[in-house]
Amino acid sequence: MDSASSQYDIFFNLTSDLVCIAGFDGYFKKVNPAVQEVLGYSYEELYTTPISHFIFHDDKELTAGVRRELLKSTPLSNFENRYVSKSGETVWLSWTSHPVEDSQLVFAIAKVITQKKELEADRNTLLTNLTEINKDLRHIGHMTSHDLRSPVNNLLSIYELIDFSKITDSDTLELMDAFKMCCEDLREKLNFYSKELRDKQSLFIPMHEVDLKKIVKNVTKSIGTLLKNSAATIKTDFKEVPIIKSNPNYLESVFLNLITNSIKYKKPGLAPIISISAKQVEDKIELSFTDNGLGFDLEKVGNKLFGFQQSFHSKKDSTGIGLYLVYNHVTGLGGTIEVESAPAEGTTFRISLNA
Repeated sequence: MDSASSQYDIFFNLTSDLVCIAGFDGYFKKVNPAVQEVLGYSYEELYTTPISHFIFHDDKELTAGVRRELLKSTPLSNFENRYVSKSGETVWLSWTSHPVEDSQLVFAIAKVITQKKELEADRNTLLTNLTEINKDLRHIGHMTSHDLRSPVNNLLSIYELIDFSKITDSDTLELMDAFKMCCEDLREKLNFYSKELRDKQSLFIPMHEVDLKKIVKNVTKSIGTLLKNSAATIKTDFKEVPIIKSNPNYLESVFLNLITNSIKYKKPGLAPIISISAKQVEDKIELSFTDNGLGFDLEKVGNKLFGFQQSFHSKKDSTGIGLYLVYNHVTGLGGTIEVESAPAEGTTFRISLNA
């Protein structure tokens, strides 16, 4: 028994992951050297200070809520939060924890994911910049080809009004013919470039016949564990419009982000119910996503809702990227998106796409 205990101690002390045993009273009871090394506190400081003291200020409320669920004998997996080391450095940790009610202890192990989070932030910033640059370039191209066609057409119209019978100088007549040829050539090139821009846009986002039930099936399959753990129910109604012409990858990302958002922002103690439907509204297809979650105050959120890295609830994994992607995918498909929501009353997203 002593030998086995000694072997466990070797594992406990040598692993590079942060391993700890915490009490239900909110204090560390035992930590391995990796905890002391990463956070920079002495063992005495770690054991005599409430764990909440080490947590990054903005994550305290979120962590407290998760801890309350943990103490109800709910195991925790891949929970991410930030701690602050003694030197003031912010450290991202991903926790897996298991409570043991009989002994009033929580056994937990954490991986340091600071570098991963920094890479994600860099990647997301780069993605945003590239998206905005690409959008601006397309806008400039369309604006230039459109705005220049009007003055060129005006010049040609003015040319048609000229009474050439009153011009007797042959050189002037020759210059006028050259002027007309240049204007027509310019108009032809502008029309060509405008068509090229439209064609490249459609090639950039290829459109296909998309089965909406299949999209939901693909998404629910990819997040099967999340759906099971949250006891979420997804109701669909695609009788009126079962198939639409769209980009399947964009559409799948929209469904994925809106469904996971509904689960992420569910009401405590209430299983999420997510209703998805499609219907024809005049010459448009309207997709609706409605949930019974926390909702939010639209007046406070304002135009920040679809902004990059904007988050409106203190929930884990709230990166503020999901709705940003949804908005860009919808607008990239030539559609619009509207939101109805109120605190504690759930949220409805309505997406309008070309039929």
